[in-house]
Amino acid sequence: MTDEPRKTHRKSQPSGTVTLQDIAAHAGVSRSTVSLVLRESPLVAKRTREQVRRSIKTLGYVYNRGAAALRATRTSTLGVVVYDIANPFFGAMVAGIDAALNREGYVSFLANSEDSPERQQRFLERMREHRVDGILLCPAEGTDPALVATLEAWKLPCVQVLRHIGTPPYDYAGTDFRRGVNLAIDHLVAHGHERIAFIGGHTEHSATRERWQGYREAIAHHGLGYQRLLRSTVTRRDGFEAIQLLLGESPAPTAVVCHNDLVAFGAMLGLQRHGLTPGVDCAVIGTDDVEEAALSAPALTSIATHPYAVGREAARLALRRIQNPDGAREQVVLAPQLRVRESCGAELARDRSLAPTP
Repeated sequence: MTDEPRKTHRKSQPSGTVTLQDIAAHAGVSRSTVSLVLRESPLVAKRTREQVRRSIKTLGYVYNRGAAALRATRTSTLGVVVYDIANPFFGAMVAGIDAALNREGYVSFLANSEDSPERQQRFLERMREHRVDGILLCPAEGTDPALVATLEAWKLPCVQVLRHIGTPPYDYAGTDFRRGVNLAIDHLVAHGHERIAFIGGHTEHSATRERWQGYREAIAHHGLGYQRLLRSTVTRRDGFEAIQLLLGESPAPTAVVCHNDLVAFGAMLGLQRHGLTPGVDCAVIGTDDVEEAALSAPALTSIATHPYAVGREAARLALRRIQNPDGAREQVVLAPQLRVRESCGAELARDRSLAPTP
C-alpha cells in the first residue's frame, strides 16, 4: 500500500510573527522596497507596490504605524485646522492642500475648530501627540498671538492660512481681501451705484479687518456720502436677515458687497422673498467665487479668492519649512479677481442691450 502525497496549504501567520523579510521573500522584492511601500513612498512603481500589498494581505501582516513613527524622524502627515468645514470654500482649499501633499507622499489630518480657540488648542495638542510634521492653521477668532511662540517651542512648523496672528515674519498663504473689496466697489460705482453697503464679519480678526478696510477706503476714494457696514456672522441666514434690515432703512442701499458667498446667497434669497430681483432692484456681490456662485439664479457676481491655489501654496510652504526649519519666512498673497455675473446687474444690462427691439 503506497502513501498518497499529502497536500499542504500555506496559512497566514499571525501578524506578530510575520517580518518584512518574509513579505520581501513572498513578493520577490527587497526588504527596503517593502519598507517603502508600507511608508507609502511614491518612489515605488505601481506594479511593484500592488505586488507587495498582495503579499502583505496573504501573509496577514498588520503594519504598526505608531511604532514606525516612533522610529522615524518624520511621519509624512500634516495637521490642517480650519474654522468652518461646512463652507464650500474650505472644501476647495483642502482639495488644493491634498493635491500638493499627495505628490510628496504626505497625508493630512483635518480638524474643524468652529472658531473656538479652546477647541483649536485641543486639536493642536492631539496633532502634536500624533507627531505630525507640521500644521496648516486658519486661526480661530480670539486666538492668542502667543500661540505662534507655543508652536515654535513645540518645534512644530506652522503655516497660517487666510487669517494671521502674531508679529511678522511668519509663513502665510492667503488672498488680498482688501483689494478684492476695492474691485467690487469700483465696479459698482462704474455702474452708477452710490449707496453701497457691506454685510458680514463681527469680530476683528485679520481677514475681516482687511475686508472692512477695503470697503472704507473705496467709499472714501469715490467720495460717496453713504456708508453702511453691517456686522454679522457669515452664514446664509445672516445674509437673509441682514438684507431685511437694510431694506427697511431709509435710504436703503442699491448694492451690497458680502463677506463671503454664503452671505450673498442669503441676501439674494431675502431680496427674492420681498419680490425684488437681485441685479435689478439691488446689486449683490459675494466673496470667494465658490462653485455654486456660477450656478445660482441669478448667477452670483463674486470676488474670486482662489481657495484651491491658496491650499496648494500653503502646503508648499509647509513642506518647505519642514525641509528647512531655519529658512526665511515667506508670505504668499494671491491677487483676487472680480467674476462679473447677473447679480450685480451688469450682465443683465448687457443682455437687455443685446436683445432685439420688439
